[in-house]
Amino acid sequence: MDIDRQTQQYTLSWITLVVSSGTLLCCALPILLVSLGFGVAVASLTHSWPILITLAEYELWMFTVSAVLLGTTAWVLWFRIPQCPSDPVLAERCTQARKWSRGIFFAATIMWMVGFISAFLLLPIRNFIGI
Repeated sequence: MDIDRQTQQYTLSWITLVVSSGTLLCCALPILLVSLGFGVAVASLTHSWPILITLAEYELWMFTVSAVLLGTTAWVLWFRIPQCPSDPVLAERCTQARKWSRGIFFAATIMWMVGFISAFLLLPIRNFIGI
């Protein structure tokens, strides 16, 4: 895999991580804080960072875009044939970058899943159980 492709793959992984972490900021963090009794902290956060309110308003779009980015990143990481250079130094860098990209992808996927569960599944499950 040439260096430009590897850089694009690495960059895509970082963008996916950033977008997926936005799902935590809008949904999982406020729900966790309120559940623990820190509603004042949530009010302070939304006052300090009004973008959190906007993220919460458009959470469906944010989750959809981040899921598409996760799918694209998964396709790039696993379904494209990796071709690292024959030079040993560049081949080692290519292999290291692929490992980092996969690690970043898994971190982003875990963040997305926690945000998705918090935003869309936690309340229906809680209502079903009767808590």
